[in-house]
Parts: sequence; structure tokens; C-alpha cells
Amino acid sequence: MNVKQLKWLSYLTFFVMFFATVGGTFVSKTGSGLGCGHEFPLCHGKFIPAHTVESLIEYSHRLVSGMAGLLALASVIAFWLYNKRRDLRVYAAMTLVFVLVQATMGALAVVMDQSSAIKALHFGFSLIAFASALMLALGIRRVSKSKSIVDVELVILPRVSISFRNLTWVTNIYCYIVVYIGAYVSHTDSSGGCSGWPLCNGEVIPEMVGGVRVAFIHRLAALLLFILIAIMAHFAYRRHHGNRELQMLGVAAVSLCLMQVFSGAFIIYALGNPELYVFAALLHNLLVSSLFGVLCYLSVRVWQLSKPMIKNQTH
Repeated sequence: MNVKQLKWLSYLTFFVMFFATVGGTFVSKTGSGLGCGHEFPLCHGKFIPAHTVESLIEYSHRLVSGMAGLLALASVIAFWLYNKRRDLRVYAAMTLVFVLVQATMGALAVVMDQSSAIKALHFGFSLIAFASALMLALGIRRVSKSKSIVDVELVILPRVSISFRNLTWVTNIYCYIVVYIGAYVSHTDSSGGCSGWPLCNGEVIPEMVGGVRVAFIHRLAALLLFILIAIMAHFAYRRHHGNRELQMLGVAAVSLCLMQVFSGAFIIYALGNPELYVFAALLHNLLVSSLFGVLCYLSVRVWQLSKPMIKNQTH
């Protein structure tokens, strides 16, 4: 396979992972997690389930997740056989590993009851799988824009400072923590803990009890995340004029974070409308998944470019 074919395989893998992520959120927000009862891989004892809404939603998600796993496996094999770049091989392997991990946790969630903390962790692993597929697609796209792999190896980009590298990594790790807290809010049904936005129940600092405490902590954590990403994006754009890629990744990160903040407010105002709430939750999760994926890729790039005289290639 040539670079162009690998690129389209990566795009297809990411495309299916995108729908697997959408499906997981849709299953959760529509309460269809037990649409097939406590059975896996069968659905009410059948390979083709009865045509109830819940069973169709759950079974469709299983099929898409299975397709994502097969494509991730195909990507691992293809990049191992036809591409020598270590970073792209790692992205493909991470996609496969975390698709399998989140699929296993999804199966366990069906056959046995799990705590809200474990359910939130399930979303966390699916987030890493999504981010890995996105990094693979972005990585092979960067390679395909050059005339050949050799050309990529010969390009020497300006060095990234250690302080900017550390800021990017801290921001990325903190983003994952904020996402986990958000998933915990969802699985503990604490979304309505704070009514109204930006105030919580009409107060700057509400009474910290029950679901109010969980929802308010998530809001504070999200605010700090936006500040961190804004600072990081500022340095990415202002101090790296010789690297358009880093500049655009910084712009993408702060834009996605801003949209994610407003989508969180959208969720609050949609709580009384079930159909609108599902749409708002889907939008919120897709934005934060994309944000985490961009931050992961940016973290890898600044790590690569923080080494003296680093080439646009890892070995």
C-alpha cells in the first residue's frame, strides 16, 4: 500500500470511530444501554434483535463499534507492513487497544451493574480511542502532503521550547481529567444540579451538596481548562510563526474549547426538552472528543519538536 491508500484507510477508521463515539453517547442519553437486556453479544437471545427502539439503538452501536475494531486492526497491519514511521504505528496500535478496552467495558456494563465512576471511565477510554484515530488521520495527512517520506525526513522545523511543551502536556492531561468529571456528572444524573448559566442556581457559589457540588466542580474545572487552552493557544500562535501546523492546532483547540463551553450551557437550557437534550449532549461530547484529540496530537508534535534539530519524523 502507498501513502495515499494508507491515508484513506486512516480516514475511514476515524470516520467509523466518529460514529462509534456518537453511538455510545446516543445509547447513554436515550437510556438504551439495556436495550438488549443483560446479554452480550446476543440481543435477547438472538443475533438479529426484535425491532424495538432501544434494542435497535444498542445493537447498531455494537455493530459500528465492531466495525471500528476491524478497521483499527486493518490499520495496525497496514502501517506495520507498509510504513516505517514509529509515530503512525503507535497511533494505529493505540486506536486498536483502546477500541478493544472500551468494547470490553461496554460488554461488562451490559452483563453486570457498574458504578457511575466505572461508567465514566468507559467514556474516558472511548475518548482515547477516538483521539488516537484522529491523530492517525492527522499524522498520515501531514506525511501525504509531502512528495515522499524522504522529503518529510529532510524537513527541519524550528525548535519548540521545553516550557511550551510542558504547558501543552499539562493542558492535555488536565483536559482528560475535566472530561472524566463531565462524564461523572452525566452518569450520576447531576446535569441539573446547577440550573441556569453562568450562575449556578442563581448564585456565584451555590450550596455544595449532592449533585450541585458535582456539577459546580465541573463548571469550575471547565473554566480553568478554557483559561489554560487560551494561554497555550496564544503562545502557539505568537511564538511559532515558522510552524503553521502548531499555529492552526492552537487556533483549533481554543475554538473547540469555546464551542464546548457554550454547548455545556446549551445542555442546561435543554434539560426540559428530551429531544433537544439528546442533541445538545451529542454536540457537547463530540466537541470535547475533538478537543482532546487535537490536544493529544499537539502534545505529540511539540514533544517531537522540542528535541534539538528534530526532523519531522520519529524513530
